[in-house]
Amino acid sequence: MDTFDLIVIGGGPAGYLGAERAGHAGLKTLVIEKREFGGVCLNEGCVPSKTFLNSAKVADYCNHAASYGVKNDAKATVDQKFVVERKNGVVKMLVSGVKAGLKKNKVTMKNAEAYIEGKTDGGFIVKAGEEKFLAKRLLIATGSSAVVPPIPGLKENLEKGVVLTNREVLDLTEIPKDFVVIGGGVIGLEMASYFSSVGSKVTVVEMLDKIAGPTEKEISTILQKRLEKKGVTFNLGCKVTGIEEDGVIFERNGKSEKVKADKILLSIGRRAVTQGIGLENIGVNLERGAIVSDDKMMTNVANVYCAGDVNGKVMLAHTAYREAEVAVNNMLGKRDRMRYNVIPSVIYTNPEVASVGETEESAKAKGLKVKTVSIPLTYSGRYIAENTELDGICKIVVNESTNTLIGAHIIGTYAGEFIVAVSAMIDLEVDIENIKKLVFPHPTVCEIVREAVWQI
Repeated sequence: MDTFDLIVIGGGPAGYLGAERAGHAGLKTLVIEKREFGGVCLNEGCVPSKTFLNSAKVADYCNHAASYGVKNDAKATVDQKFVVERKNGVVKMLVSGVKAGLKKNKVTMKNAEAYIEGKTDGGFIVKAGEEKFLAKRLLIATGSSAVVPPIPGLKENLEKGVVLTNREVLDLTEIPKDFVVIGGGVIGLEMASYFSSVGSKVTVVEMLDKIAGPTEKEISTILQKRLEKKGVTFNLGCKVTGIEEDGVIFERNGKSEKVKADKILLSIGRRAVTQGIGLENIGVNLERGAIVSDDKMMTNVANVYCAGDVNGKVMLAHTAYREAEVAVNNMLGKRDRMRYNVIPSVIYTNPEVASVGETEESAKAKGLKVKTVSIPLTYSGRYIAENTELDGICKIVVNESTNTLIGAHIIGTYAGEFIVAVSAMIDLEVDIENIKKLVFPHPTVCEIVREAVWQI
């Protein structure tokens, strides 16, 4: 039985990056992935969905070219089959890059289903297909899967292909006439934005009274209005009670309604993948189906770490990357820990939404005394020059006690590209007076951050 310093179970962002870092540090490492290396993010999530959304953005620009003085008499249409083919090409290139990185760092790769059989004095016994391996340490990075609730008719219509998850929707080669999204979270909104841009009649059914989950309410309200202007219909505060082959049945204020659908996207959340991998054989603690871990990414079992969606904390690929690095650093004896208060998030709709840290509501709920400033992106010359819809805003949250930023929320052009700068300001606890002294390039949209702090 071959022995490794580290066996990584799962080849998604947490798994492959953790394996690369461990291999680079000299640990003899094996990574086991049951599907495709790159995981959900590269194959059926973050990256492929962005190829879709960029095609929609190009189509939107073409169809509004006259607003910028560009003559375009014909309406732009999207070749959905080509979009899928291009997406597949992008995925193939990036997955190849992941494998090349693992190989470069001398990581052994195995395509198989992993199962932890138990623990011996020598380490952990892991079965991969028909082979068995011994590991001194484990990194569990099995990710998450789409939540499939017991809604009448859901299972049957998933099997028929009427209902799709994030996996199947990215392989649609035809644009549905009527497209219904169950769930108004990030994935649901991005796909609603895409399919409304390429010609579908889109309806979103959401149980909450607002879209975009924990996103700052002022921001989510603007996003909803923009998507409604594109033709998306929102049914908020509504509970789905049934799925039929031609539509979705939901309840609003105690009354049943139905919306027609050719295709239905199920997008109500994700759950950690912890079943069927043998965690019970070594006594790893779970809470609500997710692995319990501390800020060093250590579980309750010595030499067993976890990273990524499997811990159910912040289900974002960039969180998984950092968690993997923290886990490997602690394996190597380097003190490191996760700080979940400075993880940015982005919704890649058109317009983009980017957030980091506390909202005004969450800060007050924690008893913090805060100041907030909300200013329009029209304070940015570049934003005005490049947009005709001028409803973007930047809202910042400042801790009055420390005079430091603790949150920022932006909707508008390039928001996802400069939110990291605000994350750094929050993480480093930069005083507002020092932020005022920073020199931002002009003209840029990111100057809005400087404008906002000057309003404090």
